[in-house]
Amino acid sequence: MKMTPEFQKAQENMQPGVITADGFLGNDDRNLIDIIIEDEELLSSLNCDIDTIIEKLKYLKEKGEKGLGEPITVDEKWEVQVGEARGHLPCPFEDGIFRKVVTRVKNIKNDESIIFSDLSLHLIEKHHFFQGKGSPFRLNPAKLLRVLEICK
Repeated sequence: MKMTPEFQKAQENMQPGVITADGFLGNDDRNLIDIIIEDEELLSSLNCDIDTIIEKLKYLKEKGEKGLGEPITVDEKWEVQVGEARGHLPCPFEDGIFRKVVTRVKNIKNDESIIFSDLSLHLIEKHHFFQGKGSPFRLNPAKLLRVLEICK
């Protein structure tokens, strides 16, 4: 698939120092379209879809907010902690601005954890972008499904 001007601009915005110090691509040398396509293909091979992932992430974030910044146990399966820093971050696709809210989810049974932000939720839901390999907020789709215990 060809990089459209919209995707080219978004990829420029994802470089280190433009929106965040580390950027969104990590050490991944693939272009934005290829990153998205490969993650979509992986999800398809695992019989999962974006809506299922987003629904579970939002559910865990909502439950975790009840801990008021402290970790709480959700459904006897996950330890969830939601914290907020001051400020906002714009989407690299230039379609929104998001509070700096970070959610940490640890699967109690398998001891695997993920960390995601409100911007991460938006990037996955609207752009199917899980971030590049090596990015601090990359959500590897296979690991994500293990932590969330979905799409088995």
